[in-house]
Amino acid sequence: MPFDVLLVEDHGIVRDGIKSMLDRGDEFRVIGEVGTGIEAIQFCRNRSPHLVVMDLELPGLGGVEATTEILRHAPETRIVILSMYTDDKSVVGAIRAGARGFVVKKASLSDLVDALRTIAKGGSYLSPQVSDRLLSRIQRGDLETGPAPSRLSGLSPREVQVLKMVAEGKSSKEIATALALGLETIRSYRKTMMRKLGVNNVAGLIHVAAAAGLSGGSAEMKAD
Repeated sequence: MPFDVLLVEDHGIVRDGIKSMLDRGDEFRVIGEVGTGIEAIQFCRNRSPHLVVMDLELPGLGGVEATTEILRHAPETRIVILSMYTDDKSVVGAIRAGARGFVVKKASLSDLVDALRTIAKGGSYLSPQVSDRLLSRIQRGDLETGPAPSRLSGLSPREVQVLKMVAEGKSSKEIATALALGLETIRSYRKTMMRKLGVNNVAGLIHVAAAAGLSGGSAEMKAD
């Protein structure tokens, strides 16, 4: 019986290439293709695929945030991040969110199939370019492993950007306009940040932002 796969990628050409590769064999079956994190969350709530191939950079809600939300509702789903970025922050953020694999986009499609095969069997997978660099940094002793991470370390760069604007007193509507995003997307960011940071309201977000040095802590809260 093949493993059901959801493809989450906003570039149709990339999706088509992955689907074509997976359709050649009988191990995997692509049951859905979406282009945003919100669509991926909705799909997984309804279908619970075995595997998700998730682009890291998506319109609106990013791959890390979408991974976190999907695993809240479908913890058995195994997620593989596909990204052009190989920096430590991107990799560690994805793994902390619950991803079981991280594959760089410059890898071959056969490498992605190997990753899916490994993860479908219960394993984990990092592209050699990623694992080799992390190993080298650990061996050199220049990979930060001791001190506790910042409270904001679990936030994506976009979430930090939105948090800073919230701390500056901007409403969701103002932030949406400034970032050319939908109002519901900004509201979703705020809810996700509250959950990640363990606060219940905008005042809590502003307090955390001030403690992290993102604001002076005296911003006026605005309604949506």
